[in-house]
Amino acid sequence: MVMFSFYPNDPRPRRALEAMVREGMFVDLICLGGEGSPSREVQGNIEVFRIPLKRRRGGMLAYFCQYAAFILMSSAILGWRSFMRRYDLVHVHNMPDILVLSALAPKLLGAKVILDLHDPMPELMMTIFKLEKESWKVRLLRRVEKWSIARANVVVTVSVTFKRVFSGRSCPPEKVEVVMNSPDGEIFPLRAPVTRSYTGRKPFVIMYHGSLVERNGLDLAVEALERVRETLPQAELRIYGESTPFLDRVLEMAQSKGLQEAVHYLGRKQLEDLVGEIENCDVGVIPNHKNSFTDINTPTRIFEYLALGKPCIAPRTSGIQDYFDGDSLVFFESGDAQDMARSIEYVFSHPAEVAEIVRRGQEVFGEHSWQKERQRLIGVVSGLLNKGSKQADLTKEAIL
Repeated sequence: MVMFSFYPNDPRPRRALEAMVREGMFVDLICLGGEGSPSREVQGNIEVFRIPLKRRRGGMLAYFCQYAAFILMSSAILGWRSFMRRYDLVHVHNMPDILVLSALAPKLLGAKVILDLHDPMPELMMTIFKLEKESWKVRLLRRVEKWSIARANVVVTVSVTFKRVFSGRSCPPEKVEVVMNSPDGEIFPLRAPVTRSYTGRKPFVIMYHGSLVERNGLDLAVEALERVRETLPQAELRIYGESTPFLDRVLEMAQSKGLQEAVHYLGRKQLEDLVGEIENCDVGVIPNHKNSFTDINTPTRIFEYLALGKPCIAPRTSGIQDYFDGDSLVFFESGDAQDMARSIEYVFSHPAEVAEIVRRGQEVFGEHSWQKERQRLIGVVSGLLNKGSKQADLTKEAIL
């Protein structure tokens, strides 16, 4: 398994890795090295190789240099290990798509390759760098996406929305399998929604957790909070995630609005620690700006709130409405802070109706629990390996 991120912090590769180990597989994991993490360690059936590169946000050139260095080093490790281990399978997680290059040596030696596309890079880079859809950079990213998908035996992605995107421009639909990015039920156990009555003696807690970047709209959440506090002065916003320059700007904005006592940044939390924080909130928000990426994204955080019986307010976008409707989620118009504030006030003033919405949302979550998604992933892996085994047997028969 190869990923340009940190283990065990990145939840999707972590869940996939644990699923394969449970099936008795031995896994070499190549990932980024965090501060204080050993460069190489063995954890049961997992041998971890951490590449000493720091992940930095910046311009496209900075991304390119980081990706290039990681691809070179991961390719060298995989090439060396391939002659020792003769891998059956290489599971590559984007970003970047072209990280699939690191699987070249094991593939030449017979390994099957899965390319796990967490995000479509053209739409994400358009959003981060404000690129036009037909700019040469975006066209290049689409070509790289198509080329990378062609190098894989199977593509796995996180939603039916993304499958439509990839199969519409880069490969036939039958090459793409959907394994949703559902939270692990052992970490996020299903809790029944509770009808709460609110009083003025305790805060009404609005929670945001996730990447603190502009596209995810934390600034919109602060604007919505300002409006909400006109009628709900006990409302407060709690923020969780790794500190970024964008967060600094948002906290300065909150202070300029006189909200410094109502906006609390509580740092980055491990998944296990987030459970208690979610249980202590009243509503979670997905306050995305409207852009080409958030319009098609289906945030895992929705399922994390629902699993623990909490209402979630999310933008009305295709990536979310492919799974939820107005009976199973509280919506607001994407990018509209005023409409977000209206939805927060609705959650406060209609606890019984909101509890029923959460219950129906949990039914959607139940259809896509990690237990079911895990089986889909194992089915993809098993089918790929069994197909390769049968093909090898046929080749042997033909030679004989």
